[in-house]
Amino acid sequence: MATLRRQERPPGEEPPTERSRVWGMVRRMLVLVLILSLLLGSSVLLFYIFGSCGPRPCETRVCWDLLARYLASGNTSVAPCTDFFSFACGQAKGISNSFQALAEENKNRLRRILEAPGSWHPGSGEEKAFQFYSFCMDTDAIEAAGAGPLRQIIEELGGWRISGSWTSLDFNRTLRLLMSQYDHFPFFRADLQPHPTPPHLPVIQIYQPEFDLPVKQEQEQKNYAQIVREYLTYLNQLGTLLGGDARKVQEHAAMSISITSQLLQFLRPPEQRRAQGKLFQMVTIDQLQEMAPAIDWLSCLQAIFTSMSLSPSQPLVVHDLEYLKNMSYLVEEQLSKHRDFLQSHMILGLVGSLSPVLDSKFQEAHTLLNQKLRELTERPPLPTHPRWMKCVKETGDYFQPTLAALFVREAFSPSTQSAAMELFTEIKDALITRLRSLPWMDERTQKEAQDKVTQLQVKMGAPEWALEPALARQEYNDIQLGSSYLQSHLSCVRSLRARIIQSFLQPSPHHRWQVLPWEVNAYYSISDHVVVFPAGLFQPPFFHPGYPRAVNFGAAGSIMAHELLHVFYKLCGTPWRLPSL
Repeated sequence: MATLRRQERPPGEEPPTERSRVWGMVRRMLVLVLILSLLLGSSVLLFYIFGSCGPRPCETRVCWDLLARYLASGNTSVAPCTDFFSFACGQAKGISNSFQALAEENKNRLRRILEAPGSWHPGSGEEKAFQFYSFCMDTDAIEAAGAGPLRQIIEELGGWRISGSWTSLDFNRTLRLLMSQYDHFPFFRADLQPHPTPPHLPVIQIYQPEFDLPVKQEQEQKNYAQIVREYLTYLNQLGTLLGGDARKVQEHAAMSISITSQLLQFLRPPEQRRAQGKLFQMVTIDQLQEMAPAIDWLSCLQAIFTSMSLSPSQPLVVHDLEYLKNMSYLVEEQLSKHRDFLQSHMILGLVGSLSPVLDSKFQEAHTLLNQKLRELTERPPLPTHPRWMKCVKETGDYFQPTLAALFVREAFSPSTQSAAMELFTEIKDALITRLRSLPWMDERTQKEAQDKVTQLQVKMGAPEWALEPALARQEYNDIQLGSSYLQSHLSCVRSLRARIIQSFLQPSPHHRWQVLPWEVNAYYSISDHVVVFPAGLFQPPFFHPGYPRAVNFGAAGSIMAHELLHVFYKLCGTPWRLPSL
């Protein structure tokens, strides 16, 4: 039958099975091409969408530097599949943490600024800052001067029996010179500080002095005896370096330790004074004169606070009145029996306080004492720093307005400040948005919390007054440089103290910053309701306008958020415990 059907087809007509097979293959090819076209088109579309809406790869120099920092901050000795956190953030051995590394970079930047050649207006703050740094770094001149500048100071104080003639001057005259000219407070310390209670107006406050020897009760008896022996060795070394006779040096050093030990016994811990309701007491100069008559309080305090006009009725805050009474009795006893020993005690204390700014022999003696005392009191040793770091710190302390302007000019450009302020604003707005949606906070508390955040002031970079051209070029007329590094140092100490006192006496409309502009820190001030971010914080790797936003949010942004939450300390009653920077 099949044969008959084939014979009945018209001539030239192909069998139906062949034609179906050809068209089937064509259709399949067309469908395949269509599917491949759709897939290719979708891929191109998706690539375009994700490539245009997501962040573009950062291939600038700052991003490559950031990548190098990240790679260096990890610890490749750890397997990433075992402990990825340690692999990424483990800080390989020998690499310090990010805060310390940035702090050192900022100090290095200050060093480059101070060592860069330049010409400044004669007598300006810039010129004196650069000169002081240069004097501090000139160790050859310091070594050549030796103990000469110090011997001159001792002669001005009347000399001492240890290494020469001694003129028995008035005790209070010597004490006034020590405190006002050389910033050494052998029997008590006086500062102008805000009153401990509201409204916190500035008032002269009397504290105990700073002692090199620890309090005996805090150490075991055997251990304390070794501490005293180490301190005696140190005092003997100081006297010998100043050309003293060995026998006299030992005698006067032993008596100085005896005086110090008795003063330490007069101290009462704050807990005891608080329990007795005598953490501090208000008295007038006249009243203090009656209770501690060995000190001429009016003349001594007037010599320290020269810009203030003091009177016998001047109120004082005394932090340990019983100590001052006992100290006065001890001084009177020494004046009647061993006036020369009392003179040696004051001068030995002065020499010890000035040792870090003298030649290498005095510095090594001071360093060795600190090492021994820290070992005996079971404290970790102090890290050693290069000379330039010490000089940068001192220059920054004494010439802060000048260095603040120079640092901000180089490290905190207007574009950086604008980007940092934009970052803070976004974080603050996000916090306000989050507060509005908290289900567990009632409407009144929500409004109060939002108002606290909205009314918050923010300061960035450096204090406003430090960036004013007139202050940045301040001449520091009271600073005299050049005779010797020791005299230059003392002149700067006196000038700084006078400026601090004046800042308390002249109220400023601006918030008083508690950090230096180049420091890596931030804080929130409850009293002024202001959050402060110094310029030193907005440096790589914490912040850069050219970084991807995620980096700035994760580094500097997390610090901003940390400080923002501090505004709720008083609002919540119980402070939120957050880690401190």
